[in-house]
Amino acid sequence: MADRRTGVLCHITSLPGEGTVGTLGPDAFTFVDLLEQAGVTVWQMLPVTPPDEHSSPYASTSAFAGWTALCDPSLSVAPDDQMIATWLSQNSHWAWDWALYDALKAENDGASWTKWPEPIRHRQVEALQAAGTRLAEQIRERIVEQVRFHRDWMILRHYAAEKGVRLFGDLPIFVAHDSADVWTRPHLFQLDEDGQPSVVAGVPPDYFSENGQRWGTVLYDWDAHKAEDWTWWRLRTARICEMFDMVRIDHFRGFESAWAIPASASTAKEGEWQDGPGADLLFALTEVAGPVEIIAEDLGIIPESVIELRRCHGLLGMAVLHFAFDDENPDNPHRPENIGSDQIVYTGTHDNDTTMGWWQDSSSERKQRVNSEGLSGESPCDTLIRLAAQSSAPLAVIPMQDILELGKLARMNTPGTTGGNWSWRFDWSDISVQRWERFAQLVKR
Repeated sequence: MADRRTGVLCHITSLPGEGTVGTLGPDAFTFVDLLEQAGVTVWQMLPVTPPDEHSSPYASTSAFAGWTALCDPSLSVAPDDQMIATWLSQNSHWAWDWALYDALKAENDGASWTKWPEPIRHRQVEALQAAGTRLAEQIRERIVEQVRFHRDWMILRHYAAEKGVRLFGDLPIFVAHDSADVWTRPHLFQLDEDGQPSVVAGVPPDYFSENGQRWGTVLYDWDAHKAEDWTWWRLRTARICEMFDMVRIDHFRGFESAWAIPASASTAKEGEWQDGPGADLLFALTEVAGPVEIIAEDLGIIPESVIELRRCHGLLGMAVLHFAFDDENPDNPHRPENIGSDQIVYTGTHDNDTTMGWWQDSSSERKQRVNSEGLSGESPCDTLIRLAAQSSAPLAVIPMQDILELGKLARMNTPGTTGGNWSWRFDWSDISVQRWERFAQLVKR
C-alpha cells in the first residue's frame, strides 16, 4: 500500500435495517457515506458466503455462492434473461452444482449430503440427471437469486468506489464438510470411504483458547489439488477478487501447515501438524489475484517459516493491539513500536472481545501498561485507536464496536463456542455526532 489508510471492520449483517440481518440495501449505502465523511477508505467485512447452521460465515456451504439473505430488499426486480446468461457464462463452473446441492438439501429436510440416498450421495450420473429434471424449477430459482446477489453487490461496490472506499473481503481457508464443494469434488478433501472426514481442522491452544479450537471443517488433499494445477483454488481466488479490492486469507498458517485433529477426537489437543502446499499454491493465488491486495492472517503461535512464506510473496501480515499489553516483553510483536510496514494493525478482530469488554476483564497490570501509553482525557478505545493509527502499519482497521465504545454484549464471536455469535448489530441511534467526529479527528491525525 502506497498510502496510509484507516479501515472499519463491520460485517454487512451488523448494519441497521428492518430484517433479521443487515443487507446490501439503503443502509449499506448510508454506511459508505459515513465512512467517507470520517476519511475512512477501507470497509472490511466477514465472508459473504452462506453461513452454517450456527450462522458462522467461516464454515460455509459454498466457497463460491453469495448469501442471498444479504440481497437488497428495496431492489426486488428480478434479473433479466440476458443478465442471467452473462453471469452464467462466467460462473457455470460452480453455480449449477451449488444450485443442485442446495435444492437437494431442501428436498432432504436439510440433512447433510452424506445422509442423502446413496445414488445421489455418490453422484451417480442417472441420479444426477433425474434430480436435475425433478428439481429444475428450484435450481433455476437459486440461479436467479445468485445473479440478483451479484447485481446488488456490484451496485454497492461501484458506489463505494465512487466514494473512495475499498471493499475488504475475507477468504476462509476451509469450507464446511456439508458443502457443495465437498459433495461435488470429494477427491480434493481428506475423507474416508463413506465420505466422512478422516481428520478435521482446528488450532492447538493459543491466545484465543487454552484448549485449542476444533473447527470441524475438512482438510484438503493437497496432492490432489496440485495434480489439478490448483484449479479449484484458482477459480475460488478469481471469484473473491472479482468482488473485493482487498482480501484477507483467514488462517494463513494452514498453507504452511495445518492442525489435523482425528475426526473422533472431542478436543483440539489431540491433533498434529500436517504440511501444507506452501509456495506452490501461493504462486498460483497471487498470479490470479493480480492487483488485488492479499493480506495474510498470521495470528496466534506462528513459526518463523510462516512469516517467511508471507514475506516471500509480498503479503501483509496482521498485528492486534489487544495482545500488546499482556506482558513486559519488549519483543512482543504486537507492541505498537514493533509493528512493521508489512503489517495491518487492529485494535481487535471479530474473534476478540470488544476493547471495552477486554478492558473490563483486564488485570491492573495490563490497564497500567495501556494507561502509560494514554493521553489525558482518552478512553481505552481512543488510546488503542490512536496507537493503531500512529504505528508503522499502512492500514489501521478499527472494529465498529470500538468506535462506538461498546462492551461485551457487542462481541461478534467467541472462538470455540457455537451459541450467541455472529448476531451483533448496531442502530443509527448508537452513533452520536460527537463520537463520530472524534473518531474522524483520530483518523485525520
